[in-house]
Amino acid sequence: MLYRTSNPHGGDLYGRRVKLDFSVNTNPLGTPPAVAEAVREAAGALCQYPDPACRELTASLAAHEGVGQDCILCGCGAAELIYSYCGAIGAESALMTAPTFSEYAAALVPRGISVQYYPLWEKNGFLLENGFLEELERCGCEAVFLCNPNNPTGRLIPPELLEEICRVCQRRGIRLFVDECFLELSEGGRSLASRLEAYPGLFLLKAFTKSYGMAGLRLGYCLTADRALLAEMSRMVQPWNVSLPAQMAGVAALREKRFLEEARELIGSERPRMAAELEKLGLSVCPSQVNYLLLKSPADLYGPLLERGILIRDCSNYEGLGARWYRVAVKRPEENRALLDALREILG
Repeated sequence: MLYRTSNPHGGDLYGRRVKLDFSVNTNPLGTPPAVAEAVREAAGALCQYPDPACRELTASLAAHEGVGQDCILCGCGAAELIYSYCGAIGAESALMTAPTFSEYAAALVPRGISVQYYPLWEKNGFLLENGFLEELERCGCEAVFLCNPNNPTGRLIPPELLEEICRVCQRRGIRLFVDECFLELSEGGRSLASRLEAYPGLFLLKAFTKSYGMAGLRLGYCLTADRALLAEMSRMVQPWNVSLPAQMAGVAALREKRFLEEARELIGSERPRMAAELEKLGLSVCPSQVNYLLLKSPADLYGPLLERGILIRDCSNYEGLGARWYRVAVKRPEENRALLDALREILG
């Protein structure tokens, strides 16, 4: 629970009148009906503790990802795994891009781990390029944090570059953390799950939050061949951190293959149309390969949209961005039209 501090993320609907939430990037189709049914079924067993080893869930995840069960650790959302990872690695310094998801730095800094930033540039669409390899060679960091596709830019890391980053980190003994939480909703994104044994220092973060619209249940998981790291991370959290409803919902979600296909089809048709309309309004839109768009506006959008019951993500708190940078989700056609209509009214 946050205590006497403001929420630095999107999705804060509480205490406001919000009709449409574009500030979070969950699946535009919402939650699969089978997942909701699994939660209702779990309600009949709330008197018992959840399985602290998440046995049925990790078995389903192992089949889904093509890895061994001993390579998997589940958590109360991806955020819990970020914090336990940062506490377990024993590093003194870490490298990440700017902009990227702010929770990595939020987890590192209180543990005394210094953060170095590698800037991404608007002029090339915030794409990570080969210059990052030179930074890896000279930075002296013990851990690297990457988000693929990146949040808030929506850019995928080129596969050849990502493989080379793995090789450099392996050679230099650098831990490599890759956040793949949005990968299943991306266009052409490929997981590194098949490379775990080749790169023991590789750690992949994943979650049900975005792909299956399960933000309220808090269910994430990670993959690595470093079993000792998983054991240390496990010791940092209480044994019943993954609730019974979350475990049952996760098993149900992994059966919903067609659900993800339909979501990708919807995103693939709506994202380019939405980007084109935003650009017609005079907004600068970053090329995206996933279900959200980063944009820069000549005028304030957050307040005027909120007055109309529409919440977007103000990105001014991202390292490397600033005022009038915003992120909007790609949602269903009628919801996207409502956002565009409101922006036309605001921007004239």
